[in-house]
Amino acid sequence: MSRFLIFSTLLISSGVLAQSYEPPRTANGKPDLQGYWTNASITTMQRASTYTDVGLVIPQDQVASLTTNNHQNVRQATDDGQVQGELPDGTDLARGRGYNAFWVDPGSQFGVIRGEARTSWITHPADGRIPFSEEGTRLRREAFARRGNDGPEGRSLGERCIIGFGSTGGPPMNNVLYNNMYQFVQTDDYLTILVEMVHDTRIIPINGDHRPGALEPWLGDSVAYWDEDTLVVETVNLHPQQAPRNSAPLSKQGKVVERFTRHSDNEIYYEFEVSDPVYYTEDWRGEMVFNKTDTQPYEYACHEGNYGLTGILAGARRLELDPSSD
Repeated sequence: MSRFLIFSTLLISSGVLAQSYEPPRTANGKPDLQGYWTNASITTMQRASTYTDVGLVIPQDQVASLTTNNHQNVRQATDDGQVQGELPDGTDLARGRGYNAFWVDPGSQFGVIRGEARTSWITHPADGRIPFSEEGTRLRREAFARRGNDGPEGRSLGERCIIGFGSTGGPPMNNVLYNNMYQFVQTDDYLTILVEMVHDTRIIPINGDHRPGALEPWLGDSVAYWDEDTLVVETVNLHPQQAPRNSAPLSKQGKVVERFTRHSDNEIYYEFEVSDPVYYTEDWRGEMVFNKTDTQPYEYACHEGNYGLTGILAGARRLELDPSSD
């Protein structure tokens, strides 16, 4: 049986199974979310222009061809056209020479939600794009313009290994080029999510209160409560350096609501809604699945043996000494 036939069978069966699913439960009777999970997928947060005509849900007869021709799968099949023993000619620089296909592990299938293969995690607005306001676009542009080489603080948060790039730690939690694994640990009073990328950890109190507004931690201030069998998490007050750069930028008026529902033995159904009158013209929503995995994440030693940041800053200091660079 081909992998695409197996994939098509899953499209049909996953939605049916979830309707009558009874989740495993902890000692206090709550659904057990614990374990190792992954959101690796070629589905992305926003819908790529490639799939504008397709829409949110991929017709079943197009899943196989769109999967094969997805740029991530083409990269994996061709290794960016590199040939063993031959030096790159420079054409790969724009794609990021340090991240040629050998080093990435984005996933190879579209995300399947309630039996539907999706082109984007965003479900509203209908175009699958984040509805930035003019003010939000301006604030985001200004935040990225402040990046530079004056010191390590001018480099990106992912490059500095403070939090994962691409908002892997969220909120909302997003899949990226590699390291898309998560470990959920749950007690009566907390949900802890260990994020493989940059070894981020979200420690979320259940039935707790938000901290004072002056506290703005990395990954935000999150609290949770149970709505029947769904764990609802509300996050506010992202760290000021993260807030404008997150996949879902937030002002002090913004919040992200996430919902975790055990969908089957092998899936957690993950919904999110982002609200912020400063950054967006309307609230926007999405959904994805976390798939159970037997693989366990390695420790993420982000800068071990990494001389790139030192080289970037040293190169900038050298350029400052060159009169022709003024």
